Parts: sequence; C-alpha cells; structure tokens
Amino acid sequence: MPRPSPQTSRRSSHRPSKRPSGPSGPGAEYETEALDGLEAVAQEELKQVPGVRDQRGSRFWFPGDPTRLTRLRGSVAVYRIKTFDVPRPKALLGHQQLGELSAFLLPVIAYGGHGSFRLSAAGRESSTMRRLAEELETSLGIPHLPDEGELLIRLRPTENPNRQVVAPPPGQREEERRAPSPHGERNSRANYQGGGRGAARTGAPPRWLRDADPAPTESWDEEEQEAAPEAPFEEGWDVLARLTPRPLSARAWRACNMAGGLNATIAYAIFKLAGVREADRIFNPMSGSGTLLIERDLLGPSAALVGVDNDPAAVRCAQQNIQAAGRQIEVAEVDALNTGLPPRSFELIVADLPWGDAITVPGGNEALYTAFLREMHRLCSRQGRLVVLTHELKLFERLIAEQDRWHAHELFQVYSGGHHPKAYLLSRN
Repeated sequence: MPRPSPQTSRRSSHRPSKRPSGPSGPGAEYETEALDGLEAVAQEELKQVPGVRDQRGSRFWFPGDPTRLTRLRGSVAVYRIKTFDVPRPKALLGHQQLGELSAFLLPVIAYGGHGSFRLSAAGRESSTMRRLAEELETSLGIPHLPDEGELLIRLRPTENPNRQVVAPPPGQREEERRAPSPHGERNSRANYQGGGRGAARTGAPPRWLRDADPAPTESWDEEEQEAAPEAPFEEGWDVLARLTPRPLSARAWRACNMAGGLNATIAYAIFKLAGVREADRIFNPMSGSGTLLIERDLLGPSAALVGVDNDPAAVRCAQQNIQAAGRQIEVAEVDALNTGLPPRSFELIVADLPWGDAITVPGGNEALYTAFLREMHRLCSRQGRLVVLTHELKLFERLIAEQDRWHAHELFQVYSGGHHPKAYLLSRN
C-alpha cells in the first residue's frame, strides 16, 4: 500500500507511514523480475538473502541499503515498489499523488544514478501517460526517453490477495466480498464501504470520516518499525522503479559480447539446478564468450574448470571477460569434438549448443549433435552429468530417443530474446 511521506496533510485519507520512503531506509518493499521459466530459481536465491522477509513470490520487504539486492544473479531486475490508492493512472496526476510519486522515485534515482526515464504500462501512448511523463520530467529533473530511458517505471493494477470473488446464487449478479483484515480495527477506515454522500466510487470513507482527527499514535521503536506490512488496498495501482539503469543480467564483467551470446541469468540457473559441487571437474565445450565458465566460477571452487572453442575470436572474447571478472579460468582454441583428452575426464559437462545459422559443420545440426553426444559420453565420468541448452528441441529429443548412451530429462524451458530454449540434464546409462 502507499506509504505517504511525513509531510502528507493530516486531512489525507492515507495512513502515515512508519517507514521512510528512501531506498536506503530501515525497510522498503521490493519486487524481483525473472525470465519466464526461471521464477523458481530466482525466488530460491532470494530466500537465501539475509534480511529478506515477508516474501510473497517475487515481492518482499528488505531493510537498509539495497546494494545486496543488485547482486542477485537469478533475477533480471529488482524494483522498488509502492502501491497508490487510486482507481486509474490518471489520478496520479493529482497534486498530492504526483508529489508522492516524485518523492518515491527521487531516492531511487539518487541511488542508481539514472540519467533518464521511461514508462512501461498498458496504453503508454495515451494522453494520460504523455501528461504523466511531462510532469515527471519537471519533478525528477531527468528527460523522458520512451525507448531508452535508464529508469524503468512500470505501472500496473494492484494484485490484492484480500479480495475474494464468490460465485453468485442463480439469477443474481456476481458480488465481491472482502476477506477479513488481518490487522483488525486499524484498517477500519480503508475497509469502509458506506455509500453515503461523500463516499468515492472506489469505497473511500465519507468526508466526515476522512476529515476527522486521526487516532493518536504511540512512539515506535525499531521492532515496531520492522512490523509486517499492512494488507494492500482493495483497489489501486502499483508503481515499480528499477533500481539499476541496466538489467541485472547485463553483468559488470561483460567486456566483450558476441552475437547470440548466452544470457548470464540462464547460465546461473543451469549450474544451480545441475548442482554445484566443489569436487567437480567441469568442461565447457563450445565456450563462446565464456558466460558459463564465469558464472560457475563465481559460485565457488571446483576441482577443474576448462573451456574450449575452435573460433579464435571467441577464445579472445572469453579471455577478456574472464580478466574483467577477475577470475583465472583456462580457455583454449581447441575443437570440442577432438580434444585429445582421456576418457572420463569430467564430472560435469555443460554446453550451450549452436543452432540455426551458427551450425557450420558438414551435415548441419544433426551431424554436429550426434557427434557431440558421442564424444561427451566418452569424456564424462561414470557418475557424471551432461547439461545441454538448445533451441533445436525436436531434433535433440529425437536423437536422445534414438540412442541408448544417455538418459535425459528436462531441467527447464525459458523465454529469452524471442526464443524458447530448453535445458536438459543427461546421465550415462
């Protein structure tokens, strides 16, 4: 729910907040964004962050400096979030609501150093959104760049778990019933549904109740300050402000990029689901720009970590990224299908297989994938595992069905960059 600043008029219908509005205050509400298909990985990582509480899916409370949140590797973005008790975005143009919106966004800009902003909402080309952008340009002091703005501001209707829709009896209209408030009497004003004169269509209390002096509040200490947040408004709009100018998946170590390079968030998810074991000797054939190698090394030590690629440009690119990440990882210009390595050299082999026009070997996709499965079976230890990420789903599943060396099951399917690749975990038969 919205947390008005202490300067809010006492005639406002909002309850004063006990939490500061800045992103570095003792407690603030946030939400992470994950790639479609990797939500569970992102939420599991979030559970391990000290201080995170009241987690409801990707939404949660976090105290203090949010820098720790910007180091999340399973999410593509983290947002500061605030709910406004308005029936539609146009109401955000009101003097009080616009002031609260600006007060919410300015600390995020100060934290992230954003130099511009953009709006993401249904109907963002509408006159309301254009007016909102103009007003925010003035109050925030940074330009509105509709396609390239660094501060991504998302607007969406509030998802309220306290609203329950019950099936109406035959012949009657459907009716909505509000679930009992977990906070009892202190929400009595927000729950008021009277239809008398002065009541808003959204269920706001009449003017006589809104104008009444608020009940006196006692002094609060740190324990009170960290109390669980109140239930969301029955109606409202969420405003989400991304903490960082770039997505979290755009890693700081990315000094060199290659066309079709793997999203680092997907690389992180592969290793988390395949298992991170210190005793693993790990091989990354067709290593490209080194994304898989770096993401695994950042997760902790391993017995060995080796990457190969037959493209010298890819090897140089990977070495640049490895150096930028401050890691020491071996990458060699070697054909992954003719390494000359002894059998059973690795406990874990991970590959982002080329696809489409990237296939340049004679015989195309099928010839490459067949040879790859055969050679990786030779290099994999008896209890080892092979993880394959591919866009060639039908081909790969057919090849697996036609052979008896590997047993495979799907780890995940993810949506990224307009594609829906799958990751498979294979073990030796």
